[in-house]
Amino acid sequence: MTTYVLVHGAWSGAHGFRLVRRRLQSAGHEVFTPSLTGLGERAHLTSPQIDLSTHVRDVVNHVRYEDHHDIVLLGFSYGGMVVTGSLAHIGDQVRHLVYLDAFVPGDGDSVFSLLGAPATDTLALGRDWQVPPTPREFDDPDEAAFMQPRRIAHPVGCFVEPVRLTQPLEAFPFSRTYIRATADAPDAPGTPVFEAAAARAQASDAWSYHEIATNHMVPSNRPDELAKILLDLD
Repeated sequence: MTTYVLVHGAWSGAHGFRLVRRRLQSAGHEVFTPSLTGLGERAHLTSPQIDLSTHVRDVVNHVRYEDHHDIVLLGFSYGGMVVTGSLAHIGDQVRHLVYLDAFVPGDGDSVFSLLGAPATDTLALGRDWQVPPTPREFDDPDEAAFMQPRRIAHPVGCFVEPVRLTQPLEAFPFSRTYIRATADAPDAPGTPVFEAAAARAQASDAWSYHEIATNHMVPSNRPDELAKILLDLD
């Protein structure tokens, strides 16, 4: 039995992994999908004080309080920032680290810096501390009807705070995998960053690499393919 901890992306919550979670559980594995503070069913806790460190603590506390070991830790999209930041605290409890169409930051990177966005003063007068969700498409109209109302504003502090990474990802003893969604348009949000991360994985013997022919919303659009990749990890 494998223990999977799946960390969702921006503007989402644990519900975004519900289709994948069911498939992994039906194969006899433990699956945990913590919702990050201020998102998903924890939307009532949102505030301007939430930042990347808050979400790193969410994941670290989940792993420590549940006493998980030898886990498969997955970060989807923005979740790649969160799982990277968690490694300083729980890296020795990870067996395999998976980035699903995700940011793969180095030490000192933030979401906005990786996207090439200008520096942002989050305390500027009149500054909105919530970032509205970017448009995303779903293959199944029923899935779209479920997901779209649950895509809610995200605290901007999560996007401006730099991540801290104590050593290069390749220096950690766990295995690494990058999964790229290949059907997004070149101008889709985050595409250049995800392409660069995919190229890094493809060029390195320290990484495994997979592709899924759909847009960015892989857990909703291709839960069977994603679950199979996760089940087949070494």
